[in-house]
Amino acid sequence: MTKTFYNAFFASALQLVLLIFNTTANAKVTPAACFTDNMVLQQKTNAAIWGTETPAKAFTIITSWNNKTYKVTPAANGDWKIKVATPSYGGPYSITFNDGETTVLNNILIGEVWVCSGQSNMEMPLTGWNNDVINLQQELADAANYPQIRMIKIDNKTSFTARTDVPVKWGWNVCSPQTVGSFSAAAYFFAKNLYQQYHIPIGIINSTWGGTVAEAWTSGDALKTMPAFTPFVQAAENGMTQETLNAKYQTDLGEWLTDINKLDHSYQNGGLLWAMPTLDDSAWQKMNVPAYWEQSGVPNYDGTIWFRKKVNIPAAWAGKNLKLDIGGIDDFDDSFFNGTEIGHTELFILKRSYTIPANLVKSGDNTIAIRVFDSGGLGGINKGPMTLSVAGDTSAKIDISGAWAYQKGNELKTLPQAPMLSNSPNRPTLIYNAMISPILPFTIKGVIWYQGESNADRAKQYEQLFPLLINNWRQKWNEGNFPFYFVQIANYAATDEPPAADWPALRYAQLKTLSVPNTGMAVTIDIGENSDIHPHNKQEVGRRLALIARAKTYGENIQYSGPLYKSQKIIDNKIELIFTNGALTAKGDTLKGFTVAGADKQFHPANAILKGNTVIVTSADVANPVAVRYAWANNPICNLYNTAGLPASPFKTDDW
Repeated sequence: MTKTFYNAFFASALQLVLLIFNTTANAKVTPAACFTDNMVLQQKTNAAIWGTETPAKAFTIITSWNNKTYKVTPAANGDWKIKVATPSYGGPYSITFNDGETTVLNNILIGEVWVCSGQSNMEMPLTGWNNDVINLQQELADAANYPQIRMIKIDNKTSFTARTDVPVKWGWNVCSPQTVGSFSAAAYFFAKNLYQQYHIPIGIINSTWGGTVAEAWTSGDALKTMPAFTPFVQAAENGMTQETLNAKYQTDLGEWLTDINKLDHSYQNGGLLWAMPTLDDSAWQKMNVPAYWEQSGVPNYDGTIWFRKKVNIPAAWAGKNLKLDIGGIDDFDDSFFNGTEIGHTELFILKRSYTIPANLVKSGDNTIAIRVFDSGGLGGINKGPMTLSVAGDTSAKIDISGAWAYQKGNELKTLPQAPMLSNSPNRPTLIYNAMISPILPFTIKGVIWYQGESNADRAKQYEQLFPLLINNWRQKWNEGNFPFYFVQIANYAATDEPPAADWPALRYAQLKTLSVPNTGMAVTIDIGENSDIHPHNKQEVGRRLALIARAKTYGENIQYSGPLYKSQKIIDNKIELIFTNGALTAKGDTLKGFTVAGADKQFHPANAILKGNTVIVTSADVANPVAVRYAWANNPICNLYNTAGLPASPFKTDDW
């Protein structure tokens, strides 16, 4: 061996020895990131604490509330976990870790720990996005009175495998005018109501992510019981990386778009008939674009719609390359000029600008056809400007906005499921793996949940998915059937961005979930807003959630729910509706929001009157009624309450 080899060998060996020495010398017991100063631990239980340390290096933990010493020896990989006995509520306390070097967590309270989770209406802070919560300045000042409310925020992350490290965006914060603005508003007002009632410290673990679907928050093994989600779970289980999945996504997307072509009503004899200039579209309906189609005569529709327009091209433009600017399209488009595809885009946030080859351009009438595919939520050619111009010369433009002929293609539910980008937070189970799995050891009292808007286009599926999520969390947390209280999505119908999905059906799916033991639902059908999907009255959301907890978890004899439909009785031309949960009342002179149908399944506005604890419903248009629906609209006018001032849940008596 050469001298150079020996020198390199011994230098490498020395570096390795120094690395091992330094790692050992600097090793220190490290609690998981969810254990910080100011935290709250669940009272009167054996609360889990865990973290990392040098493998096999024993250390001690001392809890100041009882001065008890726990001896801990980490596993071979350095992980450790113990459970410490907690007293009745109180504090402040400290926890001391000693492995030869001391680490102390201070200002710890013992109280009630709740997880808040869901999408943006639970994530929304007091200093909200479009607008703040109502009476913000008063609420900020009032926060100084509640230093025993604490909150921690789990960072928004995704993972293909179940993580054990806790991704924390910020550690436990003491409620104050300076910190409360970043708290989840719904969770804060829930905690505030509980604290005002019991004067017990309240800790909130905030694990939320706006715009996310329930399946993203559910574990893979649970989702495999639902065939629609099995392929997504199996892809992760088979060890596919994000890179390989991204490549597969591009392939799958191409195949999926080809499949849509084959299923499209316009696809005949190997060609897209509805793109052809020879097609007679005079019987098609008209829509003014740009606009979302939900506000233009096609409500509650996801899938493909074809748009067509004849444009008169001046003779001077014939035989020249033209530029077609469409603006925004939600979600995908295939665009055609005189029957030939000129471009397509598979992302809703991009503006479309396509070049039309000169050989397609003639003077006089030319036909533009656009097939729009919407995978959920809003759909349509939604943002301008929409113009034609000579390529490279914008001095003259033809405005092509206005009336276009349109025809429905294939509805989403008839099409194969679309592929999904690998790193999408809405990919099944990815959020669960990164934001729920790591906190499963944390001992909690229960969960509050506000989500559903992003699943509203698949409401029937949600009837199975939401109970699955609840039972999945309970099993994984191993805390028994802990309380799981949720918010029924509020009324909403914007004038510029209306909900494109079936919100009444989603609310009904949430209502049916009350059959799961130890659940409760806060109805918010009366506190939503016409033009904002994020209601600003989060005070009432938190109060109604707290009412449920006070009654069902803490045993108060109070009314915690509005009227819930129980049964109906058909008497001649009337239907008598029976309710639970308190004496009924109408907020206003007469009851509103009821519709009735006969065997033809056509619903008509109904007259409704109160009679004791029942509502009698009739309609002059329905001689033989069989079914009733209440508040069955995205933004219904409805006013049935109980005398506790809590609104009735929307419901239906049919199974149509």
